[in-house]
Amino acid sequence: MQDAVLARQAMARQRRGRWLAHAALALGVLIFAFPIWITLVGSTHDAATIGRGDVPLLPGGHGLENFSTALGEGGGRMHTTPAAGMLLNSAIMALLIAGGKIAISLLSAYAVVFFRFPLRMAAFWTIFITLMLPVEVRIIPTYQVIVNLDLFNSFTGLTLPLIASATATLLFRQFFLTIPDEYVEAAQLDGAGPLRFFRDILLPLSVTNIAAMGVILFIYGWNQYLWPLLIINDRSMETIVVGLAKMIGSGDTQNEWNTIMATAVLAMTPPVLVVVLLQRWFIKGLTETEK
Repeated sequence: MQDAVLARQAMARQRRGRWLAHAALALGVLIFAFPIWITLVGSTHDAATIGRGDVPLLPGGHGLENFSTALGEGGGRMHTTPAAGMLLNSAIMALLIAGGKIAISLLSAYAVVFFRFPLRMAAFWTIFITLMLPVEVRIIPTYQVIVNLDLFNSFTGLTLPLIASATATLLFRQFFLTIPDEYVEAAQLDGAGPLRFFRDILLPLSVTNIAAMGVILFIYGWNQYLWPLLIINDRSMETIVVGLAKMIGSGDTQNEWNTIMATAVLAMTPPVLVVVLLQRWFIKGLTETEK
């Protein structure tokens, strides 16, 4: 009888613990989602309503008008490039950065793990040390190199300095170290050369890891602000993050908050879609250990 009472008390404590955990998670979600909801709601009201500081909690009836203006005309104190063009520029930049980082990281990790050459580990640690030198630290010499190479106002200048990735190299190296030696031996017995082994064995095994890194690196490229701000002065090549910042005035400037919020919603949509569509691959790539 006493054991049954203790068991019921333990179950009650577990239920209370679960309720507390779920309540904390729900509160965290509300705190995180509330500003996004206000932005979404604000993008559906007119400028006068938001200008008065009267932002309702429910959507209004000007959403189609605001999004059409943001996509086709732009807005803000500097009348920025229409959001459609900025979204395209950001998408190209993010895809080039993600694709370039993954390609270079795969090849560098492959070389470090499967090839034996002098100073192999020194080369790896040299790559790893570059984690301490992000583009913000080396921005002046990098900017000078891009100007000297006449890559100003180009996607090459926009993406090339951001492509090298020590983080992705480290993650792919750790994954390649888990590849069983039997795979390498079987490939050698089958007469497969290094490129065939890389193409036919390593790449198929790395699909989930590539997808996971692709999500992270796409968002990294999409959210770049400082480098595009410096390297691009052609308004037709502005990215959505830079353009959104330029739309917001300071001091007594009257901001078109309805258009700004509509542009902000458009800026958030592609990264959210990437995460949602690749969520399963993203989680598998970060957690899966079986080969």
